[in-house]
Amino acid sequence: MNDNKNLIIELDLKRMHAMISQDVIALNSVLSDQLIYTHSSARIDSKETLIKSMQQGKTIYTSIVPSDVIAQDFGNVVILTGIASICVNSNSVEMDFKVRFTDVYALNVNKWQMIVWQSTKIPN
Repeated sequence: MNDNKNLIIELDLKRMHAMISQDVIALNSVLSDQLIYTHSSARIDSKETLIKSMQQGKTIYTSIVPSDVIAQDFGNVVILTGIASICVNSNSVEMDFKVRFTDVYALNVNKWQMIVWQSTKIPN
């Protein structure tokens, strides 16, 4: 089995940077068309609605800093778990919080793409 752990950790860092910089081209490449993105508020986005919300200024990420990331490589799927400190402006409300996350990447036609994000707020 190929060890894709470090590759996916780096790809996820690039994805987080693309969210902060609102790099739609990078996001369209790294996010699967079948993406299910579950926010810590329990709101669910698809790839289309996540990107649209960012483009419309409804969701503006200013910082995403991951830590304690663990990768599990299953060949065509890599699962990341960890903690992320997130600063975001959501519907004109500034928020700064930490989450525990599960992030799943799958190999899709020789290209790694994120298919699932699930996060839970860590109490202050």
